[in-house]
Amino acid sequence: MDTNNLLLPLLATLLAYLLGSLSFAVIVSRVMGLNDPRSYGSKNPGATNVLRSGSKSAAVLTLLLDGVKGWLPVALVVAWGGAWGLGAGTVALVGLAAFLGHLYPVFFGFKGGKGVATAAGVLLGISGWLGLAVLLTWLFMAVVFRYSSLAALTAALSAPAYYVLGDALLGRPEPWIAATVMVMSALLIWRHRENIQRLVKGQESKLGAKK
Repeated sequence: MDTNNLLLPLLATLLAYLLGSLSFAVIVSRVMGLNDPRSYGSKNPGATNVLRSGSKSAAVLTLLLDGVKGWLPVALVVAWGGAWGLGAGTVALVGLAAFLGHLYPVFFGFKGGKGVATAAGVLLGISGWLGLAVLLTWLFMAVVFRYSSLAALTAALSAPAYYVLGDALLGRPEPWIAATVMVMSALLIWRHRENIQRLVKGQESKLGAKK
């Protein structure tokens, strides 16, 4: 076995995980002098909970940075990986690693957020149309129903279907990437299990509401 063929994908995957492990909800809140988002509201280190602090700018910055850390490693491999022999398998690995870094960050005791923005960033890196379709789905549900969790769940359910259907029309779907999209969707739904229970009971907080 040629270890050089494994070294670059493993290194790219490790770096993607470390980047994903940067919990920007906590970092941005500290820099802006806000309370730790793990201490109020849903206690989830994500943009929606940061919004409950009353700082829209902190929430937007958190959202963007969480998205970028999912998009960047995938986009780099897509753009330049081919020259180094890195194909769809590595794209799938770095995307999943960045996402898992957000969920289980090594720098924050492996207790991270739910991964919605980071997953969206990964999907944008994989395919612009795929990321846009998922984001529009999330936006539509959020605007109409004003439940961030419901929007996230709908987007998570739609992402695998969008990928398989879109690439079936535009070209053959990559099995590794399809599997990664499905795994991320399943994990997103799992991370929202408490939100699902609150939605069923009518106890879920709407966007912008303070707890």
